[in-house]
Amino acid sequence: MIFSISLRSNPILRKTNLAVWRALRSWKSRLHSSTVFASTGCDTQNGPEELVSVACEKAPHTPVMLKEALHYLDIQRGQVVVDMTFGGGGHTKAILNLVPEVTVLALDRDPVAISLAEQLAKEHFGRVKPLLGRFSELEALLSDMNIKPGSIDAVLLDAGCSSMQMDQAERGFSLSKDGPLDMRMDGDRYPDMPCAADVVNTLDQQALASILTAYGEERHAKKIASAIVEARRVNPITRTQQLASVVAGGFPAAAVYARKDRLHRPAHVATKTFQALRIFVNDELNELHAGLLAAQTALRPGGRLCVITFHSLEDRLVKRFLQGEDLSNLDQYHFSPRKQSKRKLLDEKMDVGSVHWVPLRRKVIKPEKEDVSDNPRGRSAKLRAAVRH
Repeated sequence: MIFSISLRSNPILRKTNLAVWRALRSWKSRLHSSTVFASTGCDTQNGPEELVSVACEKAPHTPVMLKEALHYLDIQRGQVVVDMTFGGGGHTKAILNLVPEVTVLALDRDPVAISLAEQLAKEHFGRVKPLLGRFSELEALLSDMNIKPGSIDAVLLDAGCSSMQMDQAERGFSLSKDGPLDMRMDGDRYPDMPCAADVVNTLDQQALASILTAYGEERHAKKIASAIVEARRVNPITRTQQLASVVAGGFPAAAVYARKDRLHRPAHVATKTFQALRIFVNDELNELHAGLLAAQTALRPGGRLCVITFHSLEDRLVKRFLQGEDLSNLDQYHFSPRKQSKRKLLDEKMDVGSVHWVPLRRKVIKPEKEDVSDNPRGRSAKLRAAVRH
């Protein structure tokens, strides 16, 4: 099973919480039996062609922090750029339209996104090279194209879930749209890869609470995990709005929308639960770390890296990577806020960067107010930019 292999080979998730690791060891053998998948709702009725059609019918993709990314990437005529999260193609299209003779290597783990990239490649012959794969597969994909390490001019890494995925109820990412509780960014590329329904219906209460705490920074993780376990004893949890209702059922009615987002709008109490499950299912923190390492290897000296993140776990990882911290033995404390004394020392270190990176700006870059008004989903975005030594 893909998930347990990644946990065994990389300590980031393994050390995040021992309870999760122990639960998944027993989970591996159980997933080989038909009883686990028979109770879940991972399978969708739509194939890749139908999902591509749905994606194309949606409103045009609005890329997050486009102006800032283009400014710090400073792409020149004829350069080679890697867009590590093609998604709906907003950033790549802007690069193609802005810079003559540029070549964009468009990476995405989502087959639907790659289908869109292939369509764009037909419109810009020879300038777009679609690459289907995860961040952790980029180095091998570049090698297959005979692209040598240290030869890429710029890399844009846009972490997290794309608007295209959120807008398609069949993908199971959004709690506001009812669909199968899936959340796999890879679609059906890996049939044995667990989906969110497998997680909520299989892991024990302690493991569920650990996931919600580690990846959702959810204060009420134990209460929510208990509600999930109680609900699944009656019926398997297989739909997004079913899970949202289960989580909401553990709180007073007045508390369901009591939380506020960064625009001070009411946010559903299950929002962090959905975030945590998505990160866990897609192994996002390991993949982000692997992507940063791949970018470091691919970029030439003087090449530029821009990373856009959408929550504090990702941003802290990127910040510490660019500061030159050794993340090969990450544990749960690497994703927790630093104490004030340590934070001051690290901020001073950020001024000069690391042996591999020189920061283009000391402080994290956030979207402007008018951009957030135009694209509310980008309200939590943060951008960090650096030059490769």
